[in-house]
Amino acid sequence: MGSTVVFTSDEEEDSDISESEMEYHADRIYLTLKTGKLKVKLSPQAFTCPYCPNKKKKPSFQYKDLLQHASGVGNSNSEKRTPKEKATHLALVKYLQVDLADSQEAGEPSSSNKRQKTGDPIQDCDQDEKLVCPWKGVVVNIPTRKTQDGRSAGESGSKLRDEYIQRGFNPTRVRPLWNHWGFSGTAIVDFSNDWNGLHNALLFDKAYQVDGHGKRDWLKKDGPKSGLYAWIARADDYNGSTLVGEDLRKKGDLKTIAEVTEEEARKQEKLVQNLTQLVEEKKKGVKEFEEMCSVKSRELKEKLEEKEESLEKHNRELNAIQERTMGHVNKIFADHERLKMRLELEKKKLELKGIELAKREAHNETERKNLSEDLQQNASKNSSLELASMEQQKADEEVKKLAEYQRRQKEELHEKIIRLERQRDQKQAIELEIEQLKGELNVKRHMGSDGDAEIVKEVEEIYKGLTEKEEELADLDKFNQTLILRERRTNDELQEARKELVNIMKEWKLSIGVKRMGELVTKPFMDALQQKYCQQDVEDRAIDVLQLWEDYLKDPDWHPFKRIKLGNQEREVEVIDERDEKLRELKEDLGDGPYNAVTRALLEINEYNPSGRYITTELWNLKEDRKATLEEGVTCLLDQWQKSKRR
Repeated sequence: MGSTVVFTSDEEEDSDISESEMEYHADRIYLTLKTGKLKVKLSPQAFTCPYCPNKKKKPSFQYKDLLQHASGVGNSNSEKRTPKEKATHLALVKYLQVDLADSQEAGEPSSSNKRQKTGDPIQDCDQDEKLVCPWKGVVVNIPTRKTQDGRSAGESGSKLRDEYIQRGFNPTRVRPLWNHWGFSGTAIVDFSNDWNGLHNALLFDKAYQVDGHGKRDWLKKDGPKSGLYAWIARADDYNGSTLVGEDLRKKGDLKTIAEVTEEEARKQEKLVQNLTQLVEEKKKGVKEFEEMCSVKSRELKEKLEEKEESLEKHNRELNAIQERTMGHVNKIFADHERLKMRLELEKKKLELKGIELAKREAHNETERKNLSEDLQQNASKNSSLELASMEQQKADEEVKKLAEYQRRQKEELHEKIIRLERQRDQKQAIELEIEQLKGELNVKRHMGSDGDAEIVKEVEEIYKGLTEKEEELADLDKFNQTLILRERRTNDELQEARKELVNIMKEWKLSIGVKRMGELVTKPFMDALQQKYCQQDVEDRAIDVLQLWEDYLKDPDWHPFKRIKLGNQEREVEVIDERDEKLRELKEDLGDGPYNAVTRALLEINEYNPSGRYITTELWNLKEDRKATLEEGVTCLLDQWQKSKRR
């Protein structure tokens, strides 16, 4: 196998073939390659492609690079590749995989020469080899059976998955592949999209290699195959035109382990940067909160001092009022006592005078009459004095009751004021204590390094939440490729719907309609030509001028644009080159109106159809003079349908 095989360079000359004849033509070329007429292997490490265009010095490839080159050309969807080129390269892929498969081992240094074995499948494998990600395995030669309708059937994928789980490979799913004849006898094994999944996939591949049922064993033409053959999905499987290749291209992408490692490192570095920024923001927040607490504490202390001063002043004023009130009441009592003593003295004087008058009663009748009159007067005075004394007693009692009532009212008012002040003090103290507890709680939450077990537990819960977020992020990455495919299909459907709306609304004269992008507006040319020429030949001249400028717009060699940078942006954009000779002549000859119409048409063509340089239609918001959204078009269509339905 180590010797160089020399072939003749006479390539079989065939006429061009169709797509349907590719497989037949590839089989014929493969037989030609097996005869040794074409030179493929230059040395144990160098190979060449006999079907690429002849050059003075053909490039040489390693086995793996030539296989990737032939697979890429054979499975290409480009129209530049003819069916004959694809068929020849597909035959070369088959020849490399079947007849020169051993050259890969002879041409590549052994793993012991590359690196020292570590026992870890991920570390021991080729870090630059492209694998299908998410990690997948390929199982072939699965037993099948014919059903009554002639189609093929086989065991379910779950049974094979359970078997692999028992063997320690831990796949997430085994998906049998079906074609129009039924079960194909091939299945795809899905592994988890992480390092554990890669480790299990490599162990899966290694186990079948050791058992003699790997990919190379399957490709060897050494008679009938028995049992299952399996391997990890690689670049040649991904690029193949088989049912396996189609499924792998739908569900995954090619990545090297080095690329995955670098991507993980970037994510980890970004996470560390985000966490560091978060910690700095939290520290800044804690510092601001501490400053706010300090300011609030000073303000509260000042308010308490002001309250104490106000309360002391209020107590002094209340005591002064009480002293003045008691002095006034004592003065009233003293005045009443003096009046009472004077009334008693007058009463005694009248009684003495009555006794003297009674002694003089015997002297004469006149004196008796006078005495009787005096007695009557004295009796009336005595009754008046008694009434006055009674009124005075009543007045004294009323004054006492009034003083007692005022004293009780003042005591109740003072107690109520004290009770309200106590309630206010308790409320302010509770609010202060709540603010202090909140401050301490927030400070302890942010300053978790003081060793408090509860704070450490809270920090651990935060980190646990971060770990869960990372796991959610990893899960979201799993579905990223699927979502991209769905988005592409959705965008295609939206574009089809937009085209259908354009076809429906071409003749409508509503707020939402269809605009022809890149079409010249005739009115500015008509206005400019009317000002420059007489009214009779304006239309003929306008038709000629419009036809001339429409030809200019369709000319792909005329590109009156220049590239500039806007602001601080690094990306350059294309704008109208005002120094273009044709545009300057148009502006000087006909003015700004036609010039603006031409530049606007140029910008529209450059935006919507720069390669074809022909007019395209676009759904347009005629009211706001902008591109209409699909939602606006559908809404307008439904409104018209509702109106026609009401008619």
